[in-house]
Amino acid sequence: MLAWWRTIRLSIKELMLHPLRSSLTVLGIFIGVSSVIWLLAIGEGIGRKAEEQIVDLGARNIILNTVKPSGDQAGEGLYGVTREDFRRLKNTLEGHLERTVPIRALSKEFGRGPRTMEGRLVGTTAGFLEVMRMDVEEGGRFFAPIDSIEERPYCVLGPEARNELVPYGDPIGATVRIGDEFYEVIGVMKQKKSHSSDEKIKTDDYSKDIYIPIETFWRRIGDVIITTGSGLFKRDIVEVSQIVLEVQEQDQVLEMAQVVQDTLAAEHTMPDYTMTVPFELLEQARTTRLLFIVFLGMIAAISLVVGGIGIMNIMLATVTERTREIGIRRALGAKRHDITRQFLIESIVLSTIGGLLGIAAGLTCPLLASPVRRTLFYLFPSQMAALPEEIRNVEPMLVTWSIPLSLAIAVAVGVLFGVYPAMKAAQLDPIEALRHE
Repeated sequence: MLAWWRTIRLSIKELMLHPLRSSLTVLGIFIGVSSVIWLLAIGEGIGRKAEEQIVDLGARNIILNTVKPSGDQAGEGLYGVTREDFRRLKNTLEGHLERTVPIRALSKEFGRGPRTMEGRLVGTTAGFLEVMRMDVEEGGRFFAPIDSIEERPYCVLGPEARNELVPYGDPIGATVRIGDEFYEVIGVMKQKKSHSSDEKIKTDDYSKDIYIPIETFWRRIGDVIITTGSGLFKRDIVEVSQIVLEVQEQDQVLEMAQVVQDTLAAEHTMPDYTMTVPFELLEQARTTRLLFIVFLGMIAAISLVVGGIGIMNIMLATVTERTREIGIRRALGAKRHDITRQFLIESIVLSTIGGLLGIAAGLTCPLLASPVRRTLFYLFPSQMAALPEEIRNVEPMLVTWSIPLSLAIAVAVGVLFGVYPAMKAAQLDPIEALRHE
């Protein structure tokens, strides 16, 4: 043990004799280790953001959305999922569903006194909060089942709708005009806003929504959508904009999704609805995240290999410079394994110092992410604006296992690329080494 400690001290002293060369050698490992931690943290941040958006839709949900057929299949009349579809699915999947929520949404003008705004009127049921992962601010409430049954003229405001229509005072009990009718405010929703560049998981900005019981919507607003314009008059009928089915067991989601698909296929001959299964998207996102992290890790590992080549290059040059020193040590009784150990430890010291400095730099990733992002937006505004939002606003998340892994790889690189120079030094003939000038 004493021999190893003496060798380490001797190696450090030797490296300090050439500070610039040693620093440049350490720099290669430093860049490699910090790159591993930074790239994996960025990859983890992007992947987690995508997963959060999918989970926000509900991993046990099956979501059906009404879409208007395009091209030759488009026309006037009823299209999309219907109330009959809702009843049929509810009966077919009875025993497998936690809750079923129909949603009817329509653009409307809202008003209160002189204040007006454009927003979205959403008719739904009491289960909406659970399936959409939303909540109501304290002091208010969402609809109870009895509100829908009795078709009460109640409404719940989205955050921005509240700020536009009831900016001052307590909104609970206030009266809001929707179209030509009036509704009593019973609650205000908490803020929820989530966007994604992926259309499959894209969610809405709910802040301008106003919610009413769906039975009230069907009776007061109806199903007919009339579009008028210059020489244009169209009459469409939409009964349900969206149906959310929450399955009891997560491992049954894909099976139930197939049942839903088969049930609707018999009634819908046109492509007038889409089905989104967040659980399926979540599995795909997790697989993609893993592949993304592996890919970024491989890119960063290349930097470590380059750093290792730099170590080998410097150590080979060192062996040539110190040939006479090696001959003297051998003449004084040093064995080959002593020479091997000395040069190998020098290589390991270089890689370990670079690894530790790289880890310190890697840990700054979450702190420096925002300044770096602002700098990039300042220097390359158009290029940054063109990137997907998940990348533009990525919040790096340190991958804990990347820290010991990168240090272990750095030390392994030092050993791997230091073995050959060390062995070459040990194999020098003592007589020839003493003659070297």
